[in-house]
Amino acid sequence: MIAEIGQISLILALCTCVLMLITPILYTQFQNGIWLRLSRPLAINHLLLILTSFICLTVCFLIDDFSVRYVAQNSNTLLPLVYKVSAVWGAHEGSLLLWMLVLGGWTAGVAFLGSKISAKFRSHMLSVLAIISLGFLLFLIFTSNPFERILPIAPEEGGDLNPLLQDFGLIIHPPLLYMGYVGLAVPFAFAIAVLISGTMEKEYIAWCRPWINIAWAFLTAGITLGSWWAYYELGWGGWWFWDPVENASLMPWLIATALMHSSSVTEKKGTIVTWTILLSIAAFSLSLLGTFLVRSGVLTSVHAFATDPERGVFLLVMLALFVGGSLFLFAFKGHKLASNQNANGWTRELLLVINNMLLVSMTIIVLIGTLYPLVSDILNLGKISVGPPYFDFFFVPTTVALAIFMGMSASSRWSTSNLSESMKRVILPLVICLISSIFVVFAIEAFSRNYSFSWSALITFIAVLWIFLTLIEDIHLKLRMKMVGVIKNKSFLGMTVAHCGLAILILGVGLSSAYSTQEDLRMKPGSSTYISGYRFNFRELNEIEGPNYSASQGVFDIYVGDNLRGSVAPEKRRYFSGRDVMTEAGIRTNLLKDIYISLGEPINNNEWSVRLYVKPMVRFIWIGGFLIAVGGIIASFNRRKS
Repeated sequence: MIAEIGQISLILALCTCVLMLITPILYTQFQNGIWLRLSRPLAINHLLLILTSFICLTVCFLIDDFSVRYVAQNSNTLLPLVYKVSAVWGAHEGSLLLWMLVLGGWTAGVAFLGSKISAKFRSHMLSVLAIISLGFLLFLIFTSNPFERILPIAPEEGGDLNPLLQDFGLIIHPPLLYMGYVGLAVPFAFAIAVLISGTMEKEYIAWCRPWINIAWAFLTAGITLGSWWAYYELGWGGWWFWDPVENASLMPWLIATALMHSSSVTEKKGTIVTWTILLSIAAFSLSLLGTFLVRSGVLTSVHAFATDPERGVFLLVMLALFVGGSLFLFAFKGHKLASNQNANGWTRELLLVINNMLLVSMTIIVLIGTLYPLVSDILNLGKISVGPPYFDFFFVPTTVALAIFMGMSASSRWSTSNLSESMKRVILPLVICLISSIFVVFAIEAFSRNYSFSWSALITFIAVLWIFLTLIEDIHLKLRMKMVGVIKNKSFLGMTVAHCGLAILILGVGLSSAYSTQEDLRMKPGSSTYISGYRFNFRELNEIEGPNYSASQGVFDIYVGDNLRGSVAPEKRRYFSGRDVMTEAGIRTNLLKDIYISLGEPINNNEWSVRLYVKPMVRFIWIGGFLIAVGGIIASFNRRKS
């Protein structure tokens, strides 16, 4: 009966979408404000119905109702309770229901926090969000029903949750990522409402910017956490693989980053209005593309949820309708939006536009690398893969250029700056960056027996110092001009924190790539090896039992000279249900360095393949990522005057 309640709730939620969709039409027809006032209660009812459905599915997992096909496929009686809860969104149907719950939350937020915009404009936004919800609810009910029963005889025991997903990361990573992915529907709805109304009011963009910032912050946190999860769970010691579905989350993030900066220009100066609208459409369109890639089965990935061609066709049709329809509307009405073109010279507006172009270029680079293998396969040109060499060749130089212009924009003024004035303010930071970076890199080579000169490390130090010093120069300039209020502004504070986070992330990426050490060895209990100044002693091999798995656990002692610095215990787990074998890495970490050990396969009765890493500064990647997200959250709380 619980599953049926969940199913009925989904159908009723579908009905509320239809009603939200037609309220602006009824208002236009009858000119009665009651139709606009209905949008708020409809939005909250929609959220409550989706929440009811989600709770019903969760209860089915908790009571081991294996008559529900989705539960039978993704849970069993041995699965720990915490993973039974997270298994709700651990596969295709449940994750899509979580997507709908998040979208319902964003929709209700727009309904109740939209008092600064007109009721008519808000109603148009809610109608757009209702159309999106309608499409995904139809997809959920007709192709991906999480409440489908196994009749007439249910199995006594279920399958199992994918062992890769039996981790803390599943509990928090998908909700954070979906909050960002789905949150980009709000600026999309905003853009469509602006195109329908034919005008961009300043108070409208001021209202929308915090929504952009919050969605971007959640997406940042989700990507960062996913990178960390892959690092410690997959056993290969990497934090980013340029996996197609990883790329699918990176592309909307890049465009959303561009959107954040362009919207600030639009709010402050009234310029690049059409560009901001186009970025709003593009950000959510890329989110939809990511959804299609994950759930259609057209790309092979550890992140893929489904491989059903029927689902792929349905999603492709939705993608074409949403993206094609919005771009058609933009082409038809976008040119009518007024824009004040009052920027003059080498201004902050110009530099932010250049940054936007670089971010869009980076997105195109990733898009080509992601879709080219698919296009090649469709056209029978052969199966190919696009890996790190391609992305490193194109993406890294563009990132360096972005860091350069980001620093220059921080030290430039709105509307009145010029090139010579800007260059005077950056000459000193530039000289300090170059000299300091060269000194640091040669000092590392001179005083360390493990690290040699690295051009990538030199470029990393230059980029990081450049970002920090230009931020300091910007703060110094504002203090000299007695602009203390600007410094205390949450938007400025958030920007500063996010840019510092980016610098720390670049530092982690650059130095961990330049100075990491890796060895693949054959080891047996009692044997030792030396890497990067450490002695690794394979002390013993134990057989242990978990709640739903058994494991071979290796214990490695780590020495510097004769001093024991700690131990790690990587595992090779064998899950009872499906007999899946998973690697659990052993990691000893501090702020400056990770020692990472993973067990491979047994070679004979005594020897195992072992992979050893020493990775300096790798933690800075995730510290920087979360600081970027925090900066976005801080900026979203800035009080804007209409």
